[in-house]
Amino acid sequence: MSETTLTQQLTELIMAKPVAAADLQQAALLTLDAMANAMAGRISEPGAILLRWAGATGVTDAERNAFLLGSLTHILETDDLHRASVVHPGCVVVPAAWAVAVREGIRGHAMLKAVLWGFEAVTRIGMAVGPSHYRIWHNTATCGPYGSAMAAAALLQLDSATAVHALGNAGTQSSGLWQFLEAGTMTKHLHAGRAAEAGVLAADLARFGFTGPPNILEGAKGWFTATCPDAEPEAVTRNPEAPWQLLQTSIKPWPSCRHTHPAIDAARELRHQVVAEAIEQVEVETYAAALDVCDRSLPQSDYEAKFSLQHCVAAALNREAIDFAAFTGTARAELAALRERVTLRLAEPYASAYPYAWGSAVTVITRGGERLTVRRTHAKGDPEIPLSPVELIAKARMLMNYGGVHEADRLIDAILALSDDSVLPPLPEMPVFLAVQQNFGV
Repeated sequence: MSETTLTQQLTELIMAKPVAAADLQQAALLTLDAMANAMAGRISEPGAILLRWAGATGVTDAERNAFLLGSLTHILETDDLHRASVVHPGCVVVPAAWAVAVREGIRGHAMLKAVLWGFEAVTRIGMAVGPSHYRIWHNTATCGPYGSAMAAAALLQLDSATAVHALGNAGTQSSGLWQFLEAGTMTKHLHAGRAAEAGVLAADLARFGFTGPPNILEGAKGWFTATCPDAEPEAVTRNPEAPWQLLQTSIKPWPSCRHTHPAIDAARELRHQVVAEAIEQVEVETYAAALDVCDRSLPQSDYEAKFSLQHCVAAALNREAIDFAAFTGTARAELAALRERVTLRLAEPYASAYPYAWGSAVTVITRGGERLTVRRTHAKGDPEIPLSPVELIAKARMLMNYGGVHEADRLIDAILALSDDSVLPPLPEMPVFLAVQQNFGV
């Protein structure tokens, strides 16, 4: 083609960006967050199913290993989130990079550079899809293959032209619909796994000469035309000199949908001003996407409760900790009366600020008629209010302990040491990965 396509521009932009030591260190922290989520995701019903499947089918290739890790990482709703793209990049990019790096015997610096490249691709494309896409399509699932393909392309040392073929064939595999929320099924975990797997497959095939459409994004029968009625293609390559998008990625402190977090933060502050028994009514002001995804007044499972603003706010007003126990059947029963008094509404400035700022306000009206309001422009864990490295490591330790990882601190240290170009550590109690790594002497 005579014209340079968006995919070509994107790959060249990413390949030209300089990588500093601080970028690698932050990539190591987000890799730690993703891998800790994967370890913890095993301790769940869908995690057990995935591990039984892996054992029964004898998973050994990088594509299926990426699928397994990606699926596990996205189960507990504690993985990262990039606001402007509404994408969870870590659950797609890190599993893909890890699986390929293990197979190829690649060390820490190259692995972390691949993570940076993958985050950049998935989030830049995610920022271009437009708000209508997210109402039907799950951005992590649909944008994810581009990120996993770019990460794998980095590790396989594909040139720009070959990487374009990888992204073209990654994009044609893009899918993932929100319909699972209606029935509360396990599909969301499949979304992350398939997105990780699709990009690895596309990059592997590209290395052998398998071609893909270079204008997969903007073509007349391409991805934007098919799935993005209000796409903003120029966002793909906007501000090429900006810091890596990985540095703009939020880390979740609470195990629930990120749309619930600003309201949780506000409600946690109100908890210190009023006792739950004195609350007559609770009003939550937020943005449209939060209402679309998290307006769920009667959650029937732990997972539905994580996607319920009503439940999350009630829990934050009533409980000391917003942890996994806050979403169990016992907690749902205890909070039912308070949850019924929580109402939601679309409001400014949160509606217009989204997706670049995810904010909410929570107002408590007491039985005595007093009104108490707390507003949040951002949520804890956003770049404006980041978790410190100490807090992030503490979160990783909690997740690994929950997942039954023995000597969690040793694994944490080994993952963080990737920024010193160390080898990738074996994943404990993950025989699929242990076998592959032993083959390479890791």
